[in-house]
Amino acid sequence: MANAGTLGETGVTTRPGPSAEPPSVPPSSPPPAVAGEEKVMSLVDHLTELRTRIVRSILAIAVGTTIGFYFSRNVRDFLISPLPTPQVQTLGPGDAFAITLRISLVIGVILAMPVLLWQIWAFVSPGLTPNERRVVRPWVPLALGFFALGVVIAWVILPFAMQFLLSFNDDVLVARLAAGPYFDFVTTLFLAFGLLMEFPILLYGLSRVGIVTSQRLSSSRRIIILGIAIFSAVATPGGDLVSPTVLGLTMYGLFEATLFVIKRSGR
Repeated sequence: MANAGTLGETGVTTRPGPSAEPPSVPPSSPPPAVAGEEKVMSLVDHLTELRTRIVRSILAIAVGTTIGFYFSRNVRDFLISPLPTPQVQTLGPGDAFAITLRISLVIGVILAMPVLLWQIWAFVSPGLTPNERRVVRPWVPLALGFFALGVVIAWVILPFAMQFLLSFNDDVLVARLAAGPYFDFVTTLFLAFGLLMEFPILLYGLSRVGIVTSQRLSSSRRIIILGIAIFSAVATPGGDLVSPTVLGLTMYGLFEATLFVIKRSGR
């Protein structure tokens, strides 16, 4: 009690001290992005990206077509060289111009093929994992090589195809070739051989994403051979036996080589 009175006299009172405030915690920052993690794109972003790639591809073809238009006459004479006579006739007033545009456009597609393949890769690659991109990336320049191989094969077999087709002419069926159908045949043949040579890249890409496997391809070999035969017959416009035979054998050889590569990769 004395102590209490003494404390009361001196005016000193004991009060509970203020409660200790917890130390301020800084707001948590978002976790750092993991290396190789890609930004998720919305549907609008995908469509915008697709539009950009298509526009760039069209511009590349337009530039290649302009170059092709300049050299179209030389290419035209070069394509006529396998014929028995160095002349073909036009049937309409606009045939020569239409043929020149067709030749120019085919040259434009061939010249723009590196850009087209790169645009396709740039659009598809964000959907792949870093490991899949690393594995598939070297096949992009190989796709250009396969396309060039198809064009070369088409040029090599063109004289044999024309010789086979023209051998059925006689004194009654006289070969007076029209320019339009002939150049339609030649340009379609070149593009068909070039584009169909890309199927090994497609098979390998499908194997890397797990859609096909070497075991499934091996078990489906008969169906694939039948599909190659049908595609070869449909894609070659001349109706001769040489073009689909050479194209089918080439595609089958590439199929077996691609199957071997897929097996070696463990797929």
